Amino acid sequence: MTDLGQTLVQLVVVLWQLLGDLLRLGGQWALLIAWTAWWLGAVNWKKTWPALAQGAWAPLVLLVLISALAWSSIAPGERTILGLWRVGNFWWQLGAVGLLTGLAFFCGWLQGLFHWEPADIDLEPKVAHAAHHHEHT
Repeated sequence: MTDLGQTLVQLVVVLWQLLGDLLRLGGQWALLIAWTAWWLGAVNWKKTWPALAQGAWAPLVLLVLISALAWSSIAPGERTILGLWRVGNFWWQLGAVGLLTGLAFFCGWLQGLFHWEPADIDLEPKVAHAAHHHEHT
């Protein structure tokens, strides 16, 4: 086989390995990728920011606290951060939920910075107009 043929075979093998590695990496991070895609592409932050400012922040904070509390009950245990700090049960879960919330807010900031806006989807059913039949005598 020529040098060019061997190089092409090696290239195909390396590209196949790269594709496998990318699929494994994507599988490990699939939930975080889906989370980011949702908050970046499906949520209209132009409408969400005013709602949060008018008081929707309070149920959001409650939801964050309840999520961390439920997670700490489902998977109790301490964590070591960067090999330096030991963080107790509930507190590391609260930090993780806070980071996810912060990521959602960052996606909202990016959407505003780049002027992205998802298309509006009308979920209300169409009102059927009844035919008006008038009898004239």
